[in-house]
Amino acid sequence: MQASLRQATLSDAPTIVRFNALLASETEQITLDQNRLLKGVEAVLRDPTKGFYIVAVSDNVVVGQLMITYEWSDWRNGVFWWIQSVYVEEAARGIGVFKMLFEHIHLLAKSSPDVCGLRLYVEKTNIRAKQTYERLAMHSSHYELYEMDFVL
Repeated sequence: MQASLRQATLSDAPTIVRFNALLASETEQITLDQNRLLKGVEAVLRDPTKGFYIVAVSDNVVVGQLMITYEWSDWRNGVFWWIQSVYVEEAARGIGVFKMLFEHIHLLAKSSPDVCGLRLYVEKTNIRAKQTYERLAMHSSHYELYEMDFVL
């Protein structure tokens, strides 16, 4: 499968919403509120200070995505890019779509002087994803993630 990458636009929102809903269902068995999800996706697509999506396209169909959001690090005087909302259509898995998305983001980040690194979080039981990230030279950090979720 040949795929190309591009930054997502507002017209991609329905596909991104569908992918994010599938992601939540597949990885965490969560059903997301579609209206809230649509508003959240559109907020990023309309406001680049929140982040951006990159999509993989094959035969004019979006087959994969990831979102980048930002975290300022005072220790590093730079920005970490957080890789989020990673999803590849089931039929396109295992053929390098995520690798292509990741390598693109990696190159963008390395060429941006204010970016000090890449981070992501992964569901503890998602062994396949962990193996994929490790193959791409990412490693588990010494941090554990804590949260207080006011929505889900």
